[in-house]
Amino acid sequence: MQNAHGAHLYEMNNWMKSLTNIGLPQSFHITYIVEILILTVIIYELLIWVKNTRAWTLLKGIVVVTVFALGSYFFHLTTLTWIMSKTAGVLVTVVVIVFQPELRRALEQLGRKNIIFSIFGPATVRAEEDRRSLDKINSEIVRAVYEMGKVKTGALIVMEKQVILNEYERTGIPIDAQISSQLLMNIFEHNTPLHDGAVFIRNQRIVAATCYLPLSDNMELSKELGTRHRAGVGISEVSDSLTIIVSEETGAVSIAEGGLLKRDVGQDELKKKLSEITQGIEEGKRKKLMGSIKNERKTDA
Repeated sequence: MQNAHGAHLYEMNNWMKSLTNIGLPQSFHITYIVEILILTVIIYELLIWVKNTRAWTLLKGIVVVTVFALGSYFFHLTTLTWIMSKTAGVLVTVVVIVFQPELRRALEQLGRKNIIFSIFGPATVRAEEDRRSLDKINSEIVRAVYEMGKVKTGALIVMEKQVILNEYERTGIPIDAQISSQLLMNIFEHNTPLHDGAVFIRNQRIVAATCYLPLSDNMELSKELGTRHRAGVGISEVSDSLTIIVSEETGAVSIAEGGLLKRDVGQDELKKKLSEITQGIEEGKRKKLMGSIKNERKTDA
């Protein structure tokens, strides 16, 4: 029994000696905490920047190419691996060129952005947005769209989802207003300063008007469709947004999503589509909020 106990103590001593030989720092300095905080802020700001620009979509494409290159290496596809290795240097230059507008704006914002507010402020904004009635907002949008359709007032409304389209919002006039059918109809009224262009809606608020959108070059679109419809399809090709289009010629309502155009949409169908979008966004917010609460509880414990 004593021999077993002695063997156990011997093993414990060896284990403790092995821990001391791992190479961990003998003393913990405050610089370690500073470095962790700096890296946390940098990574957070980088992720927010990628999420709020078109870079998010481009980044997913880069991830696909990277996975393809790794697959070629692991499966010993020598020809593809050779091509990837020769074009790797060129891809870095291509990425810099493609991201040039976003990189320039990011550097411009770096000097004037309040980092502390950007980290802790959005939680208050999200809590305020969650209290709004989603059904009422959707009804206001549907009412405005079909009232404009009756009098053949052209309209172009972009409903943002996960991809934030700041670069296109900047081409217009910022508004930041609550959604109402009267406001939407006044914006698109003929001969008013804001009627030409698109309206952007994010988090159940009108954030910008008279914005310019990229035109689709899809040759399969009907020739009878004008610039408004092509712009609606164009923005849906480069983002996950839903675009509502009211024809100035016929008053018909169409929606564009994922590069596809659906024409002659009814009121019930449009309202159902808007409900699906808003519920999905709010559900994502609730999951993020619950995750942050759980993390806070674990920290307090």
